[in-house]
Amino acid sequence: MADNPSAESHPVAALIRQADRLITAEDFGRLLAIYDEDATLVVKPGLVVSGRARIRQAFEAIADHFEHRLTVTQGAMEIIEGSDTALVVMETLLEIPHGDGGALIPVRRKATYVFRRSADGQWLCTVDNSYGTDILEEVSEAL
Repeated sequence: MADNPSAESHPVAALIRQADRLITAEDFGRLLAIYDEDATLVVKPGLVVSGRARIRQAFEAIADHFEHRLTVTQGAMEIIEGSDTALVVMETLLEIPHGDGGALIPVRRKATYVFRRSADGQWLCTVDNSYGTDILEEVSEAL
């Protein structure tokens, strides 16, 4: 059994850092290359979209919502790989505006992502859930 590479040296970590830069820069055209054609994005608890076109629309709406001031970086990261699939559990660190034009406030989320390695060796994101297990709280509140 092969050991998993450390999170920092795993190719998926580099893709996530690239995605952070592209989201912050609102370069959604290049961002979509990191996603599988049929990927799924948790826009917010209770709202999920699939497919690159809908993911792009969601990121455009998110940018509008945060007044084009959203900043995304990552904290601690663990990557668990098996059978050409990588589960990423990590801290997502956001800076978002507080109110209309207000100061940026820090937000910390415990995110989960799933990446799949294609036959040509390229890793692509198949599930993007920056809310992680917080989506369970939304489900239990709805019950």
